Amino acid sequence: LEDQHHFSYHIDIIPIRSPFPHLFNSKMAALKEFSMEEVSKHNKEGDLWIIIDGKVYDVSKFGRLHPGGMPPLVDPTVAGKDCTDLFFGLHRASVLDEPRYAKLQIGTVPKPAQAKAKKEGQDIVMPYAEAMGTWRRFSPYYKETHHKFRAALRAVLDKEVRPFAKKWDDEATLPTREVDKVLGDSGILACLVASEEGVGDLLRSHNIKLPGDIQAEDYDYFHGLILSEELRRALDGGYGVGDGLYGGISIGLPPLLKFGTKDMIERFAVPVIKGEKRICLAISEPYAGSDVAQIRTTATPTADGGWTVSGVKKWITGGMVADYFTTLCRTEKHGSVMLLLERDDEQGSVTTKLLKTSYSAAAGTAYVTIHNARVGADHLIGKVGNGFMQTMANFNFERWGMICGGNFHSRMVLEECMRWA
Repeated sequence: LEDQHHFSYHIDIIPIRSPFPHLFNSKMAALKEFSMEEVSKHNKEGDLWIIIDGKVYDVSKFGRLHPGGMPPLVDPTVAGKDCTDLFFGLHRASVLDEPRYAKLQIGTVPKPAQAKAKKEGQDIVMPYAEAMGTWRRFSPYYKETHHKFRAALRAVLDKEVRPFAKKWDDEATLPTREVDKVLGDSGILACLVASEEGVGDLLRSHNIKLPGDIQAEDYDYFHGLILSEELRRALDGGYGVGDGLYGGISIGLPPLLKFGTKDMIERFAVPVIKGEKRICLAISEPYAGSDVAQIRTTATPTADGGWTVSGVKKWITGGMVADYFTTLCRTEKHGSVMLLLERDDEQGSVTTKLLKTSYSAAAGTAYVTIHNARVGADHLIGKVGNGFMQTMANFNFERWGMICGGNFHSRMVLEECMRWA
């Protein structure tokens, strides 16, 4: 080079090696991929590697900087292991993006196949349109079974229900046996009682599988939450058609599984779970509304150990398409009693009439007339005198489903608003 005074200069360009090579790994070169076996060999103080979200970190000299010191890092469940779940249970995800921690990364491991299962059928299109468990990278509550369950539910409902739900709701179409069979064969109806004691053995004995092929013993409140969310989504927010499809069954069937005899469960519950029959809960009355303690429907003991039942029930969800009625009655001397009544249009002892309500008639909301209906002793659900308590026991999971469905409905409203805007 020459300046204005014509002096000549020679400049040498010397490459400089960074003292912090890990800071430039992601930009300058591909990180090395390690096997899980190789990582597992570095599992002691002074030679310590861990895996977080498919990335390998060398934390051999990190103990003095770690807020918890070295003990948590050399724990057998952490040292040389994949501690992704443990890490995100204690730290926010953004921690790993900080340069002082990012430089600890030395490589990656092959991503496990199950990492993809979480995203199947779960494309996020709008902020907050899906519950946090759907899109959150790591959750302390959602396990692999939850994501498989949601994906399987969505696959069935998107094909068999969602395309027709609005039309059914608008036209007040009552559920058909064909739709019932789809819900039964897919295991969706079985989900309504999957958390009840002993249901796992019952389902296996009849070769009934839950969506995602999960076991009933693993079915928890988060599976119930996902079921409510996916049903609400598939029904396009229509409460009427939802109550007609599964609402009546969801509250009429659990008492049978909770308190019914083994014979009752086989005779009446299994056909409902398979989608061959329908059941509803007959509690509310025109005199008492939902004041369960004030019902007037009576059950009178007969000489053969059975009962004669008379009374009326009102606002019975799914009553128009029900074959069985889980019915709360009062007795003169023995307190309340819960009985299983069967539809009897021929003799007129148990009949229904469609009620006009503020939402779609697709709900099949019925006025039920019970006139001298005779039922045998084998139709008693639970114990004589315990009818009220058995009714109360049914409300917890019922309310949980309503809350979850309502919460997701609000998300759908938000999504519609954002799309419009």
